[in-house]
Amino acid sequence: MRCLVTSSRAYDREFLTAANQSRHELVFVDTTLREDTAMLAQGFPAVCAFVDDRLDRQVLEMLAKGGTRLLVLRSTGFNHVDLHAAANLGLTVMRVKEYSPYAVAEFALALMLMINRRLHKAYNRVRDGNFLLDGLLGFDMHGKTVGLVGTGKIGTVLAGILHGMGCRLLGCDPVPNSICKSLGLRYVSADELLAESQIVSLHSPLMPDTYHFINAASLARMPRGATLVNTSRGALVDTAALIESLKNHHIGAVGLDVYEEEAALYFQNRADEIIRDDMFMRLLTFPNVVVTGHQAFFTVEALQTIAKTTITNLDDFAAGHQNTNVVAISV
Repeated sequence: MRCLVTSSRAYDREFLTAANQSRHELVFVDTTLREDTAMLAQGFPAVCAFVDDRLDRQVLEMLAKGGTRLLVLRSTGFNHVDLHAAANLGLTVMRVKEYSPYAVAEFALALMLMINRRLHKAYNRVRDGNFLLDGLLGFDMHGKTVGLVGTGKIGTVLAGILHGMGCRLLGCDPVPNSICKSLGLRYVSADELLAESQIVSLHSPLMPDTYHFINAASLARMPRGATLVNTSRGALVDTAALIESLKNHHIGAVGLDVYEEEAALYFQNRADEIIRDDMFMRLLTFPNVVVTGHQAFFTVEALQTIAKTTITNLDDFAAGHQNTNVVAISV
């Protein structure tokens, strides 16, 4: 099956080619899929897209007109796809339902430790020959209350790690998890979780009812000096409200691997450009904020699973077989 792999990087080519074993004709381009680039998919029955590709109605209409029948996503999330438009156009959407929850959970912990112990500042300071400890004071994770917003596979793995560190765990999820309960995690309302947690870590999908879950009101509920970590989806956090909370010295530290307007920035080298996103640049000015470029998923094991699942999705679609990675959509 011919498949155009968009927004592809060297690692995509490496892992997908290894998993494919010449079963499908994969054509790799580093171009991001948008309305002005959708013509590249002309004649391809399948398009393999990433989270920075824009799959709105206009793009999907162009893909369908060009003969595309399958969108196979190299991601778990699908909020960047207009699912109703896809259904109307007869496009099948398949995703990577899960890859490595350990990759993201461990990265969330890394962000917690980095901003708590000021590792980003310590690294730069020592390289400059400055060995003073002033301004690097952190706190023990042991005994602290950590609130997990979302206790699916990633949240559950992180709960296990934090339980081993002696943290008190709170959770907020419409579907309580028995494994998390066995670790001593107590399910509470969102308001109670925010009010009681010294660290809040977001692991919820982006849906209409989770959009800007962290906003001015929810930030105000958090204890002064609390830490916020987001390794899920950028739009869970209202960036403008977060900046105001940081300016007012209410929120104590922030670790962000995702950003709500990241599509215009991430997965590209912008080192020699003027970044025009003023809110993003303002975030970078805070000494108690660490921002990374959506790399929580980026481990060998995760990329192997993503590639294997993507090829399996192509196999099953070509053979007319259903699998659980099809995103259920209704017209």
